[in-house]
Amino acid sequence: MQAPPLPSDHPTLGGDRPPLRLGTRRSALAMAQSGMIADAVSAVTGREVELVEITTYGDVSREALAQIGATGVFVSALRDALLAGTIDFAVHSLKDLPTAAPEGLVLAAVPTREDPRDALVARDGLTLAELLEKGDAHRPARIGTGSPRRMAQLNAWAAAQGLAVETVPIRGNVDTRIGYVRSGELDAVVLAAAGLNRLGRLAEATEVIDADVMLPAPGQGALALECAATNSELAAVLAALDDAPTRAAITAERTLLAALEAGCSAPVGALAVPATEGEADEMELRALVGTVDGATVVQMSATGHGAPDELGRGLAAQLLAAGAAGLMGERTK
Repeated sequence: MQAPPLPSDHPTLGGDRPPLRLGTRRSALAMAQSGMIADAVSAVTGREVELVEITTYGDVSREALAQIGATGVFVSALRDALLAGTIDFAVHSLKDLPTAAPEGLVLAAVPTREDPRDALVARDGLTLAELLEKGDAHRPARIGTGSPRRMAQLNAWAAAQGLAVETVPIRGNVDTRIGYVRSGELDAVVLAAAGLNRLGRLAEATEVIDADVMLPAPGQGALALECAATNSELAAVLAALDDAPTRAAITAERTLLAALEAGCSAPVGALAVPATEGEADEMELRALVGTVDGATVVQMSATGHGAPDELGRGLAAQLLAAGAAGLMGERTK
């Protein structure tokens, strides 16, 4: 996450300037992510960055995310603090951001993305295939996740292999989720590989799941740096951390999500990557919409270059025409 230092006469520099206040959730993962960004911003500006811990509704509620409305529950309190001026900028896991642009705020930077894939933490060092093969209809492998998207794809993949799986809804931080496996309550859990890596715990994963088996959530593995739209000086500073290929990829993925108008409980996966063939700026976007039980899945891909938002809207239209709307339950308006 390297960025060139600012010119010595840049207005954000100067030892007498107060620290920049970075708003962050209190979880270990959020603090680790925010600490990385704080170091990067300090390196660019020469200014101290202090972390301001903020509790969001998603942190205190114990209900399933599909019940409380996952969109924005980890974000709203941070955005309120930005608009109130109690923090200068905030760091979010980009997959948590609502797709609608917030009034008064700007997405100043999207740093280089980590591995966007999901990771399995299973008992006895087993891979997903090995774990499912050891189960049967009487005692299927029990895999925990709070994500309808992961449930849909686990169920669909197991059915395609003629194997049995039981997906178990769970919530909690990384320690809590992995603890279900260590205690024997679950056979495995699925987590984001990027989060494990940022915590220095990727070695605990028994498999990083290939995107051919499980597409990630739109924006997974990427971070978002937001600040007030009126603070153009700070926005320009944060822009030094922006990674153009990452921003293009997440633009395609999030435009698709917005065009689908997917409800918070809809299993939607999407991943944009450079195309293996074609022009240098060509991008492939793969996406999936399904039912949680995995019984019905619509999966498509499209390739384009130069306009990631058009690519996202175009693929969303193809998915809807193929019946995706009927799989998502109540759509957002």
